Amino acid sequence: MSGSIENLQNSIKESIKKALEKAMKEQAFTIEEIPEIILEVPREKAHGDFATNIAMQLTKQAKKPPRVIAQAIVDNMDTQGTYIQNTTIAGPGFINFQLENSWLVEVLKEIDAKRENYGKIQIGQGKTVNVEFISANPTGPMHMGNARGGALGDSLAEILKAAGYEVTKEFYINDAGNQIEKFGQSLEARYLELLGQDAEVPEGGYQGEDIVQHMRNFIELQGDKYLQEEPQVRRKAFIDYALQKNVDRLKQDLGEYGIHFDLWFSEESMHKSNLIQDTIETLEKRGHTYKKDGALWFKSSEFGGDKDEVLIRNNGIPTYFAADIAYHRNKLQVRNFDLAINIWGADHHGHVARLKGAMEALGIEPSRLEVIIMQLVRLMRNGEVARMSKRKGQSITLSDLVEEVGKDAARFFFNMRTADSHLDFDLDLAVKQSNENPVFYVQYAHARICSILRQMKKEGITLDVIQDAHLELLKEEPELELMRRLADLPEEIAIVARTLEPSRITRYALDLAGLLHSFYNACRVKVEDQELMKARLMLVACTRQVLENVLTLLGITAPERM
Repeated sequence: MSGSIENLQNSIKESIKKALEKAMKEQAFTIEEIPEIILEVPREKAHGDFATNIAMQLTKQAKKPPRVIAQAIVDNMDTQGTYIQNTTIAGPGFINFQLENSWLVEVLKEIDAKRENYGKIQIGQGKTVNVEFISANPTGPMHMGNARGGALGDSLAEILKAAGYEVTKEFYINDAGNQIEKFGQSLEARYLELLGQDAEVPEGGYQGEDIVQHMRNFIELQGDKYLQEEPQVRRKAFIDYALQKNVDRLKQDLGEYGIHFDLWFSEESMHKSNLIQDTIETLEKRGHTYKKDGALWFKSSEFGGDKDEVLIRNNGIPTYFAADIAYHRNKLQVRNFDLAINIWGADHHGHVARLKGAMEALGIEPSRLEVIIMQLVRLMRNGEVARMSKRKGQSITLSDLVEEVGKDAARFFFNMRTADSHLDFDLDLAVKQSNENPVFYVQYAHARICSILRQMKKEGITLDVIQDAHLELLKEEPELELMRRLADLPEEIAIVARTLEPSRITRYALDLAGLLHSFYNACRVKVEDQELMKARLMLVACTRQVLENVLTLLGITAPERM
C-alpha cells in the first residue's frame, strides 16, 4: 500500500508472524515456513477493517484444522502499536481485525501529504507492461465498437502506472495484407469514377463516403496524372496518401476521447524488416511446422489449439496469424516487455489459445501474454437499440458518440461493467444532468466539495488553516464510513493491477460519491464549533482529492463547478 496505511498493514502482518512463531515455540503446531501474509479488506463492514486467511494457508503444513490454527494465532498475538481493537475468528478460519477509529486520522494525514499521489503503490516494481488496445483497421473512421476497448485499455494502463508498473500504450496499425489491398482497389475505383472512367468497387471493398472524399482531395492535389500509371503504382500512391490521412484522423478522434498512445506500431514495418519471415523460420527450426497442400502449417494442436493453423498460404503469402505471432514475439522477445496485455473483441476468443501456443513454441513463457476479451455494446435510445447515426445512415463512429454524450460520460459508462459483461449504453441517461446519471453523480460530488471550499475561503478559512484540525473529533458514523472508504484506494488499485479489471475503480468512485452525499446530508460542515468545522473541512478536502485522483485514472474530468 502506501505511507501510513502500508505501515499499519505491515505492523499487523508482523504481529501475525510473531504470533505464529510464539505458537510454534509453545508446540501448538509445527510448520516449515511462513508463507506471505496477505491482508484484505472484507466486503462486509461487520467483519472488521482487515482480514487474513493465513490459517487456511497453513492447514496442510500444520496438519491442523484452520480454526485451531487461527485460535493459536489470536491467543499469541501482541496487538500493541497496531491500532487493533479486537480480533475475531470467522467462517472456516478467517481472522478479522477491528481497528480503533484513530487509524483513520492517519489516512486523512496521508491524503493531505500525498495529494495527487495518494493511492499510488509500488507492487509493479518497475516491471514493463505493454497495453495494446483498439488497433482498429486504418481503412476508415473509428467506429463506436472500438470505444469500449479504448476506455478499458486507457484506464487500465493508467491504473497499472499508479500500481508501479512502467507502461507503454500501443496501437497496432493493420497496414498490410488483404484489407489494405481492397482499400487500394476501392480508392482506385473511386479515382477512376471521379475522372469519368468506368470502374467498380471490388466485392468486399470499401463503400464509404470517406473513400470518395479522399480521392476528391487527392485529385485536387495531383490531378489526373495517375491515370497513366500502372495499377500497382497507382494503388500504392493512393494507399500511402489515404492511410496517413486515416491514421491522422484516428489520432484526432482518440485525442478528443482522451487517449494518447505512446507508440503506433506498423504491421508493414515487420514485412520490411523480415521479422515475419524470421519468425516463421524460427518455428521451422524448432520443429513446430509441416508442409501440406503447398502451404506451411504451425502445429497449433500440440500447444493447446483446437486445430493446426496455416502460416504461409499455398500462394507464398504469410497469413494474418503469422504476422500476429511475429508482432507478439517482437513485444515479448525483441522489445522484451515483462508482460503484454491485449484487449480484444469477443469474436477473437478462439485466437487466444493458439497465439499463446505460438509463444510457447518460440520459447516465450505464455503467461507473459494476457488477453482481455471484451463483450459487445448496444447503444440504447428511448429504450430501443440505436442503430444508425445522423450521418447518411452509416454506423455510429467514435466521434459521433463523443459529440453526442461527451468524453466523460462515454468513458465512465464503458467502464461501469467488467469487460466480459454485455453492456447496454443508455444514450438518454448519459446526457442527463441529474443524480440518475452516474458520471454526473460522481462529478457533482467533486464540484459540491469545491463549492464548500470556495465558500469557506471567502470567510478566510483555507486549506492551510485546517491542516492542524483535530481530526479525532470525527466520530459520527457517516464521517467514519467516508474515511474508511478513502483508506481503500491503494488496495483498490492493487486489486485492479492483479485482476486487470478497471471497472472496480468506477464502482469505487460511485461508492465514494454516495458516501460523500450521505455525509453531507447527515453532518453539517459549517457548524459553530470551529474545531469540528475544521475537521470536517479537512475530511471533505481529502475526499475531493481522492475523487480527483480516481477520475483522473479513468480519464474523466473533475469539474470545480457544475
